[in-house]
Amino acid sequence: MAKQITVLGTGYVGLVSSVGLADFGNTVTGVDLRQDIVDTLQSGTPTIYEIGLEDYLQRNLEAGRLSFTTDGAGAIADADIIFIAVGTPPGPDGHADLSQVERAARTVGENLNKYKVVVTKSTVPVGTNRRVQEIVAAASGRTPGEGFSVVSNPEFLREGKAVQDFFHPDRVVLGCEDTRAREYMEDVYRALYLIQTPFVWCNLETAELIKYASNAFLATKITFINQMANLAEAAGADIHTIARSMGMDGRISPKFLHPGPGYGGSCFPKDTKAIAATGDEFGVNMSVIKEVIRANDEQKTLTARKLLRLMGGSARDRTVAVLGLAFKAETDDVRESPAIDIVQELLLDGAHVRAFDPEAVENFKTALVGEGPFGGGLNSDLQERVAEAAAQRLTYCTDEFHALQGADALIIVTEWNAFRNLNLERAAALMTGRVIFDARNVLDPENVRARGFEYAGVGR
Repeated sequence: MAKQITVLGTGYVGLVSSVGLADFGNTVTGVDLRQDIVDTLQSGTPTIYEIGLEDYLQRNLEAGRLSFTTDGAGAIADADIIFIAVGTPPGPDGHADLSQVERAARTVGENLNKYKVVVTKSTVPVGTNRRVQEIVAAASGRTPGEGFSVVSNPEFLREGKAVQDFFHPDRVVLGCEDTRAREYMEDVYRALYLIQTPFVWCNLETAELIKYASNAFLATKITFINQMANLAEAAGADIHTIARSMGMDGRISPKFLHPGPGYGGSCFPKDTKAIAATGDEFGVNMSVIKEVIRANDEQKTLTARKLLRLMGGSARDRTVAVLGLAFKAETDDVRESPAIDIVQELLLDGAHVRAFDPEAVENFKTALVGEGPFGGGLNSDLQERVAEAAAQRLTYCTDEFHALQGADALIIVTEWNAFRNLNLERAAALMTGRVIFDARNVLDPENVRARGFEYAGVGR
């Protein structure tokens, strides 16, 4: 039976979930505090870039299964199920900031007029769903399990492929501890049952840790292959052959064995810090994860400095084309993107930078100087210096060839398909210099060198 669902939060997870749940036949109301965001979504325009999202958004709006509002209280009162999909950004000590989750839980409790299932979709540390249960109970005066139920349903959406992942997940994890709530969730996800999607039913704490364990392991795998690439490069070996051979081992698999400038995005940096902090809280030293965090930060710095070495030790008064600003292809997300560190380093070194990304330019502009939702990481002095340098020496370009005009060097930071098939003859005609640093290994080294360029990749 289709359900009346309210989703609190229309960010990355909330919006994709709202659209997906509506497409499953449920009636869904997405809630956001900002009227401008609600108006934009209600008009059929997504507030994030994600392949396929606009079509699904418009289809479900037109079908009347999906709507958006700022009236959280009304939407909660009308719902059978409330999904909490608000942000959990990292705090100064690495712990997840749960203030938005707690506010959402309190609002749910204050408007609880009948039995409802409260589903935490946000990524939260172990113990959070028990806290949500306490908050809803205190605000509503109702007993958990009778007056309401809390379910942990972590998301596993890859940015760039989130719509695909929602409709064809590897598994659905549900921390659910009573029969009535399970029946509700089976109704919500009945479409996935029909395609035999694996479901993992467990307690709240297990569901919370599954999410963090998954992301921490993938971050570890990325960091491992980056360190192996650095060793291969120093020793004269080929990391691609190494990674391909490793991936043939069924115990390892080839996924996430692609060297580059370090991981970024909304999940891996935040979640690795959170699980390390949670370990400290429980008296468990998550030493492997702590080293992954340190090594990943180092990889971003090494990438920037390698480019400077290729340019003779400094890029002062020279021009560098930077292709790719998002942390990965097929998204406009620049949170913790390696491009931020690289462009900051170039600007502080005195370079002129010509930057292009198909989707992420506007987000990058604020993130670079530590402002906006994707900003952070700079002290006030460096923030001021980077902002001043960007105003004088950073040009945002309309396409990759515009960025290449007059460039002494090129660095490819994000693996957009357009960059994989870069027209090297045209690049040679536009560029002043001949240095290409392929930080994603998307180009054919022999082909690049045959066009007269000095080529450098990662682990090659």
